[in-house]
Amino acid sequence: MNQPNTVTVHILDKEYCIACPPEERANLESAARYLDGKMREIRSSGKVIGADRVAVMAALNITHDLLHKQQRLDQQVDSTRDQVRHLLERVDHALAADPDDGQS
Repeated sequence: MNQPNTVTVHILDKEYCIACPPEERANLESAARYLDGKMREIRSSGKVIGADRVAVMAALNITHDLLHKQQRLDQQVDSTRDQVRHLLERVDHALAADPDDGQS
């Protein structure tokens, strides 16, 4: 039975009712579909048996992906920061070298 602010999701053939603000419903449903897909993928490989083990493997895989993407994002931020710093140095150098000193 649904109560206000709860969402029912299905993950690996089980139903879960989860408290969720209405504005987060779509995100929760999307996350549940993603998790269900990962768990089914792991279960179908035949290498992992048992729902608990499948869930742990799915959690580890998802966490690994998240951390890897965060690391790449951090590297991109560092690279962008270096590029901006270099451009600012070039602008400062160009302004310092301007013989008119910005006056016309």
